[in-house]
Amino acid sequence: MDWDKLRIFHAVADKGSLTHAGDVLHLSQSAVSRQIRALEESLNVTLFHRHARGLILTEQGELLFDATTQMVKRLDATAARIRDSEDEVFGELRVTTTVGFGTLWLAPRLTALYQKYPELKIDLMLEERVLDLPMREADVAIRMKEPSQADLIRKRLMQIRMRLYATPDYLAKHGTPVTMADFHSHRLICQHAGTAQVAAGAMLVAQLMSHDIPSTLTVNNYFGVLQGVLNNIGIGVLPDYITEDFPDLVRVLPDVESGEVPVFLAYPEELRHSKRVAAFREFVTEEIFKYRKREQG
Repeated sequence: MDWDKLRIFHAVADKGSLTHAGDVLHLSQSAVSRQIRALEESLNVTLFHRHARGLILTEQGELLFDATTQMVKRLDATAARIRDSEDEVFGELRVTTTVGFGTLWLAPRLTALYQKYPELKIDLMLEERVLDLPMREADVAIRMKEPSQADLIRKRLMQIRMRLYATPDYLAKHGTPVTMADFHSHRLICQHAGTAQVAAGAMLVAQLMSHDIPSTLTVNNYFGVLQGVLNNIGIGVLPDYITEDFPDLVRVLPDVESGEVPVFLAYPEELRHSKRVAAFREFVTEEIFKYRKREQG
């Protein structure tokens, strides 16, 4: 099969439209249509159902799209490896992690990575949705649980817990709670138990909410929770690594905490030899080592 036609087919199937595929490929709609027709004729099958709202893959089209998706994924991985210089680290690396970990722990430390590799381009994708690494939605992920896919290389970085924190100013003004019953005169800041977050954090929030706390502020990520705490709105549920960059925060109710949350770094087997991935892995490992050393010291 002609690769040019397969490439055009893949773009049309991915975009669901001849026009949108043409925009991506820098081809006219008629040129894209001719190539799809030629491919269908060479295979003697219909690859798309034509509808007013767009194109829908036939069963045969789905089979071919699965094949071209795998081809594109392998080509992307190969291109990434080719772009890796023998002696230098440069180019784009797509990193995904949660909003909380990305904003509160990872992003503030990237200065060290850029100082070592000034030509590296990091595309930091912060979201709670788990991106599909084998399908190349990202190159590297830092996740709050062990990845389930078999074709990923994974490294356990550390474990964290969710705990209660407040500022000294807030506690000086409102007092320090000694028991959960004391929360009746305090405001709890946290993610809602139903918000996408690690299970241990959701369980702790549900446990806290069961005490009928009269006033709360819920935010859909830990960065927002931290801002609420720093602005003396109340007592927040935050990951324990926050104390390194915000050492003035005071832990409240030391007996109240979540279970351990493992933090894993993962990337596709195909990127095992990528110098960009290796550079990022070494950077994160070094930062974790320094973090643990400071924590223990």
